[in-house]
Amino acid sequence: MTRARVLVAGLGDSGLLTAIHLSRHADVVGISSKPELVSGQELGMRLARPEEWARDYRIGFDRYRRLDHVRRVHATLTGLDTADRRVRLTTADGTDTHEPYDVLVISTGVTNGFWRRPDLQSSTDVDADLRGAHDRLAAARSVIVIGGGAAAVSSAAHLALTWPEKRVALHFPGERALPQHHHRVWRTVAARLTGLGVSLHPGHRAVVPDGFGCDEITDEPVAWSTGQPPSSADAVLWAIGRVRPNTAWLPPELLDEHGFVRVGPDLSLPGHPGVFAVGDVAATDPLRSSARNRADKLLAANVRAHLAGLPLKAYRAPGRRWGSVLGFQPDGLQVFAPSGQAFRFPAWTIRSVLQPLIVRRGIYGGVRRS
Repeated sequence: MTRARVLVAGLGDSGLLTAIHLSRHADVVGISSKPELVSGQELGMRLARPEEWARDYRIGFDRYRRLDHVRRVHATLTGLDTADRRVRLTTADGTDTHEPYDVLVISTGVTNGFWRRPDLQSSTDVDADLRGAHDRLAAARSVIVIGGGAAAVSSAAHLALTWPEKRVALHFPGERALPQHHHRVWRTVAARLTGLGVSLHPGHRAVVPDGFGCDEITDEPVAWSTGQPPSSADAVLWAIGRVRPNTAWLPPELLDEHGFVRVGPDLSLPGHPGVFAVGDVAATDPLRSSARNRADKLLAANVRAHLAGLPLKAYRAPGRRWGSVLGFQPDGLQVFAPSGQAFRFPAWTIRSVLQPLIVRRGIYGGVRRS
């Protein structure tokens, strides 16, 4: 009996896990603009300690045991024909081609600054991106981080932790940063930032220069629409959450008014049986939380149910962001519950328990050593 062909468009964090879950149940083809996983997680560690970050967040696809039977295509997605059930793409060698599917999973994510882009890249290109941003910040004596989300907060913390001699300032528009987390989270994180020497500047909303996509580290003075005098630093890191969905290859009728993929409660596209979306690109809820709440496992189960003609289950989004904010620190990993309560994994458990057993074996089904 011929197995169904499942095409996973995008092998970032969510797409990779979806492909892994489905690899034993269908013929899976994964399309990726990168030759390896280049995660969008943990920006602060990526900027301050790229080698350490790469150990867990930049991993060759050939190291994932559950991808051994997944055919991977290094290409840029250029179009979708839902009537003929195929996607168009341009491969890394410039060839225009197409891939048919029985089920399509859209997981192309979003563009967010210079660290999350859909560009077709080689491993050498990724090396240059990582080293360029790190060297730029390493050479700066002072850094302004702009933004109130987890990426900005984490970046300020890791820069101050790695280079305690730098002057690091965090500017954010509201009374507190992390507005989508429980208020207890910011109290805890603010105390940590202050202890690291980060100066906190609430009520500062930056004027974004015309035509600037927040996709580079700058050194021009920053003007504030909230009335404060301009601020200057050797390097300015823009982490203001100006995300853009990577959906230019999709027909407009599949998208909402902001360009994200319309999905129903079961993560399928209304009116298009056999087409699903997951991750930051899917308009599941205001926080687009399917990227961070293991919705990949639910989606894989729904794909199998769809192929078997069974009912699909609904995704239930949490009301607040939760999880780690600052990522791995010398004293361990602090994780916040939706209630704002903090739990800490001691440092010794990260390399001996959390990464090898829970993440690499439990979540990913086995990851070979590099």
